[in-house]
Amino acid sequence: MSLETVWLALLGLLLTGYFVLGGYDYGAQMLHPFLGRDGQEEKRTSGNAALDAIAPFFLGNEVWLVGFAGVLFGAFPHLEGTLLTAMYPLIVAILAGLVVGNAAVQLRRRAHSAGGRRTWDALIVFGGAVPAVSWGLVVGLLLNGVPRRADDSFHIGAGEVFTPFVLACGATAMLLFAAHGAAFVALRSGPELVARASRLGAKLLIGAAAAGALALLLTSFGSGASMTNRTASVAVTALFAASVAAAWWHLHRGHGVLAFAATCTATALPVLLLGAGQYPYLLITHAGAGLDIEHAVTDDATLKILSGFGVLVVPTILAYQFWSWWAFRGRTGQRHPSYF
Repeated sequence: MSLETVWLALLGLLLTGYFVLGGYDYGAQMLHPFLGRDGQEEKRTSGNAALDAIAPFFLGNEVWLVGFAGVLFGAFPHLEGTLLTAMYPLIVAILAGLVVGNAAVQLRRRAHSAGGRRTWDALIVFGGAVPAVSWGLVVGLLLNGVPRRADDSFHIGAGEVFTPFVLACGATAMLLFAAHGAAFVALRSGPELVARASRLGAKLLIGAAAAGALALLLTSFGSGASMTNRTASVAVTALFAASVAAAWWHLHRGHGVLAFAATCTATALPVLLLGAGQYPYLLITHAGAGLDIEHAVTDDATLKILSGFGVLVVPTILAYQFWSWWAFRGRTGQRHPSYF
């Protein structure tokens, strides 16, 4: 395996980790007004259940996004310049959602009135929904193909974003991340909330499956994804469908660990679909050509220097993630207090 392929795999691994771990953050943010506690506690702190579930990991999961950005800038500078320029509005929307959502979660606790709390609640939902939809749109655009100009630059306008296939991908991502968040809340919360989160997650998975089926139908009619490796694409798509179905089944049966494992798999597979389905291209046009790995990666000397840092940084990220999960294992309220 070449060094370029190793770094491409690392880039995909970091983005996958971000989708899986940051995805349940976004999902919990979107769902927290609907997953309050029962009775008087719900009236006093409505919606805290979902936030308490993600509290020990909140912001920590963003380290995967930082790592992804670092590899993108260092190892794939030509892709970074092209991708950020082409998708600038969506990148800004993702960052804006992150900032607004993180600030709202931190400031919600300081609200002294019901009206102020509702305002922060709305901003928390906004901070979860906007990045989730935007990442879905990014994946949809990359799958569909990015238009290439005569000067070999890539450009995305409103006409490319507001197409049925790309919008279906955005809806699929939002509903899938929300279901992923519901599965995480069911895994982490007390018994009184498990059934509620499981029911909500199962309904969201049905919506995600419907939106994903629409994207697949559009692809079958030639107005959807542009893939170079059809066998790999079909295999990953089938695995995605199986993961969504398994998550729905296990949520219905109350199997929290298995349901969460299935939603983790489903949120990870879009990255694999991009990598395996379009290899060796990193940006592809609808006609089937584009920016391949050879022209996107930096020179070998730089990759060798970066490899030394990668050997240290990646294990550090994994060790930190393992430690945080181990330190805050167990259900909310059993091993740590309420944070928000």
